Amino acid sequence: MKRSILALASGAFILGAAEFVMMGILPQTAAAMQVSIPAAGHYISAYAIGVCVGTLILVFGRKIPPKNLIILFMIIALVGNTLSAVSFNSPMLLAARFISGLPHGAFFGTATLIAKTLADKGKEAQSVSMMVTGQTVANMLGVPAGTLLSEMLSWRLAFAILAAWALMTMVLVIAWVPFVAPIKDAGIKGQFRFLTHAGPWFILMAVFCGNSGIFCWWSYVSPWLQKVGGWDSSLVPLLMVLAGFGMVIGGIAGGRLTDLWKPGATAGLSQAIATLGLLLVFFVPGNHVTTALLTFLIGFALFFNSSPQQLLMVQAGEGGGELIAGAAVQIAFNFGNAVGSIVGGAALTATAMNYHYTGLAGAPIALIAVIMLVTYSRRYETHTGATERMREVHV
Repeated sequence: MKRSILALASGAFILGAAEFVMMGILPQTAAAMQVSIPAAGHYISAYAIGVCVGTLILVFGRKIPPKNLIILFMIIALVGNTLSAVSFNSPMLLAARFISGLPHGAFFGTATLIAKTLADKGKEAQSVSMMVTGQTVANMLGVPAGTLLSEMLSWRLAFAILAAWALMTMVLVIAWVPFVAPIKDAGIKGQFRFLTHAGPWFILMAVFCGNSGIFCWWSYVSPWLQKVGGWDSSLVPLLMVLAGFGMVIGGIAGGRLTDLWKPGATAGLSQAIATLGLLLVFFVPGNHVTTALLTFLIGFALFFNSSPQQLLMVQAGEGGGELIAGAAVQIAFNFGNAVGSIVGGAALTATAMNYHYTGLAGAPIALIAVIMLVTYSRRYETHTGATERMREVHV
């Protein structure tokens, strides 16, 4: 099982790095493509839109074994990142980023199902969190490495390396991931039956609003660190490591707390931390210490809610909609990224590039996520999995 999770985490690493590396190399990419910083934010949005569209792969591939789906997603990631590395103008890079995003949501929906299936009873969330750790490690190591490559050599190398990594991951998946039977074929309509209930909509709206709020700020974290924090551009990769470290710790902690407590409440706590962090981005004057601490704190919050939200949705989709439900989290996540990038860019434009206002623009949106998750938890989570296990009597 450990090798299988490692192979899946490798795929999560690629997609996490491909998604987030643009934040670290945004200034260099904007200069190379001869567009403004707010306009370059559309490269983030293009990836996010690809995530939403790519879920159609699962609609028509529901009968395909999950392992084969993962291999297909890595092929698409290979193509998208290769095209990103060789893009010669802005429209081509937008298209390449769209292609790179296509497998993202579908991958995490499928990988969550595999991780949950292979997990020991009572440790499903931890298994999912270990798979997602690949995405958080991408933020701790992959994104800073891409930022450093962009500073020292070329931003194109970051995408070239990701393309090669996708090829390597295909080999790992073929060798290490066992056969997992396809989900129950409930038909196209049956795959979406979980959306007829209110619970999943609370989760999806919380994911969307939470990420919209955070990405008002996170989309422009590199110039924010330089303009507000006073950091030299050469030190930004180290701060990306700090953000990524926060994401890794947050992801692991979220998985453990979910198995012990309520998934919805765990996610709500995460969004509350993020809201606080965004308010501090606006109110706290920028210096090296405060910007570094906020980078860690919001990074922690961003992935603290990942495994509980993924697990809740896969459980909601049981009976034929597991893959779509798991992918729906990533759709909401990346749709939120796209909207947050646009809202954050608009805030910068309206305030003559005052980066403090990215936090003020995002905080009210993130607060909606807190309200959604608190409401969900009070309505649907009357007890915890840990409580049920304590009630068991073993003779």
